[in-house]
Amino acid sequence: MTNLLSRAKVAFVFPGQGSQSLKMMKQLRHDFPLIGERFEIASEILEFDLWQLIQEGPLESLNMTQNTQPALLAASLATWDVWISLGGVRPQVLAGHSFGEYTALVCAGSLDYRDAVALVAERGRLMQLAVAEGTGSMAAILGLEEKLLRKAIDNNAQIGSCDCANFNAGGQIVISGEKAAVLAVCDEAKVLGAKRAIVLPVSVPAHSRLMIKAAEQFSETLSKVDIIAPKIPLIHNVDVGFHEKPEDIKTVLKKQLYSPVRWTETGEKLAQLGCELVLECGPGKVLSGLMKKISQNMDIRSLSSREIMETEIYHAERIMK
Repeated sequence: MTNLLSRAKVAFVFPGQGSQSLKMMKQLRHDFPLIGERFEIASEILEFDLWQLIQEGPLESLNMTQNTQPALLAASLATWDVWISLGGVRPQVLAGHSFGEYTALVCAGSLDYRDAVALVAERGRLMQLAVAEGTGSMAAILGLEEKLLRKAIDNNAQIGSCDCANFNAGGQIVISGEKAAVLAVCDEAKVLGAKRAIVLPVSVPAHSRLMIKAAEQFSETLSKVDIIAPKIPLIHNVDVGFHEKPEDIKTVLKKQLYSPVRWTETGEKLAQLGCELVLECGPGKVLSGLMKKISQNMDIRSLSSREIMETEIYHAERIMK
């Protein structure tokens, strides 16, 4: 692993929840029929037609956590399959935002795809069941220092629990918790100088203490799954570290459910390693936008079309020489 990191120039990052959309991957599947295999396998495991849900909706069903996560897992890995089929180089380091870490584990050879589909579906189901419908919330706070945001959280602790859930990029922190507390923190954050406080269209308060029970239940599922040392190093959300021992990987996957996504530090670590090119492998451009705010020293691209992939294959090969 040390040898790979010593010459890490190309990194792949994989999106998490929020990057999904109806009809995603439609054009790419038209151009590359091989994409269908990922969705067929996932559909078999989930016992419903995942591709049909993605293409036809309804959007409310696609946005249900237990459906979103396997949908994005399959979509991101299908994008990876296309990249490899076109002769794209294998990256020297990987990272995934939130459950995107499972996609990274599959690409690293650490986790079997079928197991990953079942895991993220169960992860999403347990998260959905962890709180009563309508009682959880998340919000993005823009332009407020972490210290002041934590002050707002402490000042409203009597209303309910609220935690910092995602440190996404400079000046963007996502909070998560009980709905009343999240709304109160949003109001105080604006008083303290936040540029904006945007309540997100989600019902599951991910990466908060409200997920501890779900994490304990999920740990039982994880214990039955085979995970091996990754062949490609990947940065984990919980501690921004690298892990090779299966039990250590399972531990950070469990903790990830109720711990913040340290994405700013992840981007900074990629820059420190000397990465010159970071490719977002999956639907949307959410991570590309965040990475550009974190570091100006890396080229950031989203592999959203055949044309971009062909260009970036040449770009990556040139960097690797």
